[in-house]
Amino acid sequence: MAATEISDRLTAVRQRIARAAARAGRDPAEITLIAVTKTQPVETIREAIAAGLTIFGENRVQEWESKRADFSDAAVRCHLIGHLQSNKARKAAAIFDRVDSLDSIPLAHRLDTAAGEEAKRLGVLIEVHLSGEDSKSGVAEPDLDALTNAVRGFTNLKLEGLMTVPPYFEDAENVRPYFRRLRDLRENLRARTGLTLPVLSMGMSHDFEVAIEEGATEVRVGSALFGERAKKL
Repeated sequence: MAATEISDRLTAVRQRIARAAARAGRDPAEITLIAVTKTQPVETIREAIAAGLTIFGENRVQEWESKRADFSDAAVRCHLIGHLQSNKARKAAAIFDRVDSLDSIPLAHRLDTAAGEEAKRLGVLIEVHLSGEDSKSGVAEPDLDALTNAVRGFTNLKLEGLMTVPPYFEDAENVRPYFRRLRDLRENLRARTGLTLPVLSMGMSHDFEVAIEEGATEVRVGSALFGERAKKL
C-alpha cells in the first residue's frame, strides 16, 4: 500500500474519531489510535510511521519479534493485543511496551517475573470476556475482582485499565451494550479499589465510533487504515 493511501486513510479515521468525540461531548485528543498491524509487512508499517502513526498493535509474540528490529531507529510503541499463552510471557514482557490481553492470575505472575528480569514495569490491561463466545479470550466478569487484586500485588506490573473484544455485528449499534458494560465495570472497579484505570480499550474499524461514544480512550484500528487482509485459501 502506498504511503499516500495510508495517509489518506489515516485522515479519514481521525475525522471519524473527531466526529464521534463531538457527539459524545469529548475532546478527540483524549482518544489514542492503535494501528493494528498483524500480518502487515514491514514496508507497510514503515509507511504508517511516515504518515504519523506511532502506536501499533500485534496479535502474536513471534510476529512482532520478527519485525521489531526493522524499527529500532523509530520512536514507536507496540502493544500485544492478542491472546498470550503463558509459555510466551517471558518474550512478551521483553519485546512489548504493554500487554493488553491479561486474562488470568497465573499469566500475571509469569509476566511479573519476566518484567522483573527485564528491570521494567510492564503496563497491562485486563481483557474482559463479555461476548460469551468460546473463540474469544478474557477473564469472566465474576473473576475480574480477583485478577485485579492479584495484579495490584505484583511489583513489576502496572494495571492501566480494561480491554474487550465484543461480538461482531453488521450493525455497530448492536455492540453498544458491550462497550457500555465494560465502561460500567471500569467505573465500579475504580469505586471499589481507588485505582485510576485511565485506559478503556474497545472498538475496532467497524464499530469504534460507538465505542468512543461509550467512553473508549483507545481504539484498535486495522482494516480502516490498511484495507481488508487477504483471506486464506
